[in-house]
Amino acid sequence: MRAHPAPVGCFALLGALATIALGACEPGAAEAGPLVPGGDVERGRAAFVALGCGACHAVDGVREARGRVGPPLSDFGLRTMIAGEVPNTPANLVRWLRDPQAIEPTTAMPNLGVDEQTARDVAAYLYTRR
Repeated sequence: MRAHPAPVGCFALLGALATIALGACEPGAAEAGPLVPGGDVERGRAAFVALGCGACHAVDGVREARGRVGPPLSDFGLRTMIAGEVPNTPANLVRWLRDPQAIEPTTAMPNLGVDEQTARDVAAYLYTRR
C-alpha cells in the first residue's frame, strides 16, 4: 500500500490548531476572551457602572451590579449565545449593546443609546467575565 502525501491545506490547518492550542496555555489567555477591536476593558467596566447596567444585572465582585431583572453576567465570557438569539461574538455583542430590540424585539433590555466606542468598551469588559 502506497502512502499518499497529505494535502498542503491539512498542514496549514494543523499548524493553526496548534497555534490556538498553545496560545490557550499562555498566562492570561483563558481570562482574556474574544478580542473586541478598539475595546478597552477598564473604560468598559466604568461605562457598565455609569450606564446603570447593575440595576438589572448582577456581576460577582462588582458592588454596583446586584440587579435581578436581567441575567447575571458574571460568566458572560463563557456564553455561546446573546439573548438566546445570536451567537456570542464581539460584533453581535456590540450590535446588541447598541440596539437590543434590533436583535430581539421583545427584550426587556432598554436601548440606552450606547455609542459604538462605548459598546466596544463594554463588550471588551464583559468578555473578561469568566
